[in-house]
Amino acid sequence: MPKHRPSNHFGEVFPPVPFDAERYAKRRRQVFRQLGEDVLLLYNPPEAHRTHDLFYRYRPDSDVYYLTGFEEPEAVVLLVGGPCPRFIMFVRPRDPEREMWDGLRAGVEGAVTCYGADEAFPIESFDAEIGRYLEHARTLYFKFGRDEQFNQRVLTAFRAAARRRHRQGPAPGIIRDTLPLLGRMRLVKDADELLRMRRAADIAAEAHLRAMERARPGQYEFEVEAELEYVFRKRGALGSSYTSIVGSGPNATILHYNTNNSRLRDGDLLLIDAGAEYGYYASDITRTFPVGRRFTPAQRDIYDLVLQAQKAAIAAVQPGARFNAYHEVALDTLIDGLRHLRLLSGSHDEIRELRTYLKYYMHRAGHWLGSDVHDACTYFTAETHDGQYLYEKLRPGCVVTVEPGLYFAPGVNDTPEHYIGIGVRIEDDVLVTRTGNEVLTAAVPKEVADIEAIRCAALTEEGNHA
Repeated sequence: MPKHRPSNHFGEVFPPVPFDAERYAKRRRQVFRQLGEDVLLLYNPPEAHRTHDLFYRYRPDSDVYYLTGFEEPEAVVLLVGGPCPRFIMFVRPRDPEREMWDGLRAGVEGAVTCYGADEAFPIESFDAEIGRYLEHARTLYFKFGRDEQFNQRVLTAFRAAARRRHRQGPAPGIIRDTLPLLGRMRLVKDADELLRMRRAADIAAEAHLRAMERARPGQYEFEVEAELEYVFRKRGALGSSYTSIVGSGPNATILHYNTNNSRLRDGDLLLIDAGAEYGYYASDITRTFPVGRRFTPAQRDIYDLVLQAQKAAIAAVQPGARFNAYHEVALDTLIDGLRHLRLLSGSHDEIRELRTYLKYYMHRAGHWLGSDVHDACTYFTAETHDGQYLYEKLRPGCVVTVEPGLYFAPGVNDTPEHYIGIGVRIEDDVLVTRTGNEVLTAAVPKEVADIEAIRCAALTEEGNHA
């Protein structure tokens, strides 16, 4: 029998996250302590068109949600520092006709009474009102987004404020990205954030296990994707935290493949990279397993090597270690293994220096994880050593992915034929703790014996029902 232990929460439906105004107020107070007399401006963009007059399901900007819990489109959040800090919102006004079609709005009144704004205005008055909040700030923190029209509106207001103030005193002279200010705050998760991430991980873990149990030769990749999506929504996730990658055979060698429309063939591997989003927090899991009952010898060679690299990298996720440390461990393990399999020639140091491993391993071993799948924090500190920036240190409360892989795409020179078309990636979400780490996604099996036992049981049952 498989040795993995599914989570005690498998099957549990997690309800929507209740709104807690004090949680967001506490975070804003933390920003104000860093802001001094500067201004922070955040933006929830309009809904995005899907086709003609239909829209994609809306997701708020992660920074806006982090500081306010506000989920509606077309909103501006302004934090104005100084002796009497102010929290200002510009929102869509109440509109009974639109609310009948699209749902209730908080409106200007709700922005104050429900979300704690000191002042609130209709979003249409942004251009007229914003200037007076910028006039006394030396620095404006603003993240230039994909909405070019709004970017220009902010720049216009910023320049106008500078012109009005240049003879009276310090004018706003600098626009800084919000990343240094909010990214480091968001890097270390509080108890509420970790609860959401545990639930997102638990939901995605169950979805991966279901896919592992239900994938069959002859199915299409999108049928497996549907199994994932079913669990995500059934368990209470908002949906996928990113477009699911369900790649079989050579498709698994394409890093961001998400067409998901090929048939599964017995003898191939199936790589699934999929995560759930719960309460606007992400999980991110990858597993690779046989479409049939067992790995072929060549597939197992590669799988065992990637698993060895992943385990070594997870062990290197420790408080105080530099962010890149676990990547270096994974890379060293993969290079040694590729040399052992005679897939790379030369010494370990030569392979590293010449980077010949890139034809089989071309990405980092992980990234920050949080409200964004690639969470919003720099990977480097301002500290320098010999003119080089150093990587951030891992701290308790950080969550990272650990995801080494190997990819043997068709057409790559000098690859033995029996390895061509094999793509393997194994990814878990790992919380840095005070004493080490915790793998949040450990409920998804990844040992060869466990995977083959699940696949054999699934296909034997299918045969019994034929």
